[in-house]
Amino acid sequence: MKEIISKLNKAFESRIRLGIMSVLIVNDWVDFNTLKQLLDLTDGNLASHLKALEEKELIKMKKQFIGRKPRTSYQVTESGRVKFVQHIEALENLIKNQ
Repeated sequence: MKEIISKLNKAFESRIRLGIMSVLIVNDWVDFNTLKQLLDLTDGNLASHLKALEEKELIKMKKQFIGRKPRTSYQVTESGRVKFVQHIEALENLIKNQ
């Protein structure tokens, strides 16, 4: 059992970070407001979790202007994709071995 849980990634323990990664893993780029609406989060709460994932280089950010409005979008990095898939596989193994 200890071996199974050791493969869980602490970066994804939060349900919010799990949600962010789940959305980003199946989409190319997702903007801040879409993430906020999908996950039903406040600006500050979402921003803090995005920052933590970005600092660990699990996601990357892109800022651009659409017309005169700024738009911030996020994408999973290749490293983030690998680590998230490993985390999900560890969760599946944990469930199967119960």
